Order: sequence, then structure tokens, then C-alpha cells
Amino acid sequence: MSAQAIILLLGLIVDWFVGDPVWLWKSIPHPVAIFGKAIAFLEKHLNREKDDPAVAFRKGAVVISVLIIAAIVTGLTLDWLISFLGVFGRLVEVTTVWILIAQKSLFDHVRDIAIGLRQNGLGGGRKAVALIVGRDPDLLDQSGVSRAGIESLAENFCDGVVAPAFWYLVFGLPGLLAYKMINTADSMIAYKNQRYLHFGRATAGIDDLANWLPARFSALLLSMGGLIQFGPKAGLLAITTAMRDSGLHRSPNAGWPEGAMAGACGFALGGPRIYRHETVSQAFINGAGRLDLGAADIAMALKVYAYACYCFWGVVIICYFVL
Repeated sequence: MSAQAIILLLGLIVDWFVGDPVWLWKSIPHPVAIFGKAIAFLEKHLNREKDDPAVAFRKGAVVISVLIIAAIVTGLTLDWLISFLGVFGRLVEVTTVWILIAQKSLFDHVRDIAIGLRQNGLGGGRKAVALIVGRDPDLLDQSGVSRAGIESLAENFCDGVVAPAFWYLVFGLPGLLAYKMINTADSMIAYKNQRYLHFGRATAGIDDLANWLPARFSALLLSMGGLIQFGPKAGLLAITTAMRDSGLHRSPNAGWPEGAMAGACGFALGGPRIYRHETVSQAFINGAGRLDLGAADIAMALKVYAYACYCFWGVVIICYFVL
């Protein structure tokens, strides 16, 4: 596990400074895109409108089980191949970690929302936020656009950074690939609408389990980011808000990092929202916080996020010496 900690640290650092190699994905498909095609293929051929709820649930459970097993087998195969490649194999493993963790791409996407608002007004912000959230951007005002970006930043700190890194540290490449498969499937077939309600229920439950511990750890890291950025009071408010208001979120996990970000920055996050597949009624997290948000507030949240990432690197270093 100490070797995995070093590889993880290198992957995190490379990702932070280099980001996603978009030029590469113009020539070959991204691994997550391959996962997505496999999920879409199975869903298209197995999810039938005529199926009763029990049958749809069983089919969905079989699909996600097969996908997870395929991801684990792929990870084990990669591990086996890497074992013959020496130093080059370790470089392959660092590269795999780098491309499957999304620190910089998440930072850049959310920063683009702030840039869009500053340079092109509400239209620019809506265009940028539509790339990373599922809600209808045309129904969002400036505060709604900013809130959507900040919420995505907080939630995806768990989904795109902490959780995949955690499962890699515990189970190596099989754990990393299995988590990415679960999380990709959750984003595609776990909506609570007529088509996916029963078929995607097993996937949603597995994703909740996979993110349970990483979400709470993400809240702690964001609280540390708030402490560094704004001082001890903000750090304390971040963790207490996460503990108090996380249950207001419809997800058992997303409310933790969102609550920490809301408390650290003094924002009210959450609230009612309209997605492509559903309308969600939800109370505001940190309801006493500020509702009128803009580009400067996105920049503030990005600073907290950056410090949280640095703190995470420190935790990985500690893991190397302890484990």
C-alpha cells in the first residue's frame, strides 16, 4: 500500500499541473467513455418499458454486477501486465491514476463558469455550466448558475478526486476501475424517473455505498481548505454545517461536501432545482448563508477546493509513512 501511496501522489500531482490530456482522447477513447458505451449498450438491450418493477430491478442488478466484475478483471489484468514491465509499468500505473482522477479538469470547468459570467454575462455562465451539470441552464439566473457550479465543485471533489483515489489506495487498479465504472453508471442510469427508477436502483445503492466514507472525508478536507483560506472559524463552520445539514440533500453523501463548502464560504447551497429527467424539491443547505452569488464567489470556492486538494496530498504522504 505504501507503493500505491507514492503512485497515487504522483498521479495527483501530474493531474494538477497537466490536467486531462484532451489531445490524446482525440485519437483514442477515454476509459470512462468506453465504460459509458458498455453501460449504454446493456441498458438499451435489457431495460424494457414493459418489465414490471421487480424484473427491471433484477436486470439492473445483473448489469451493474457484470460491469463491476469486468472492471475488476481489467484492473487485475493491468496489474499482472504491469508486474512484468518494471519502472515502465509503474509509469503506466501513474498515468492510469492521472487520467482517472479529475482535480484539474474539475477546477478548470468550474473556473470557466466564472470566466463566462465575467466576460459574457448570464449567457456565458449558462453555456459553461451546462457542460458539467444536469439541470436546465436556461432556468438559472446568475446566482443559480454560480450555485450550480459551486455545488458541482463540492460534490465532484468526492466523486472525481477523493473517492477514486481512496479506492485505488485500498484496492489498487481494480478498486479504481471498479469505482469509476460504478460512478459512471450512476450518472447514466440511476435517475429517479420512469425509465430508470427500478432498473437503476441497484446502481444507485452501490454508488451510495462506494461514496459513503469518501464523502465524509471530503467534507473534512474541504473544512481544512476553509480553515486555511479563511481561518479557524470558517473551518469549524464548514464541518458543523456538513454534520447538521447533510441530511437535507436527497443524496446520503453529496450533502457532506456541499455542506462543508457552504459553511466554509458562508453560502446557501442546494434548494429546488430542475434537471433534464426530474424536478427536485430540496431545502437549502446552510439556509442562513448568502443566496446572491456570482463569479467572485465561484473564485472563492475554487480557492477552498485547491487547499483541500493540497491537504489531500498531505494525507497521502502520511499514508506512505504509516502504511
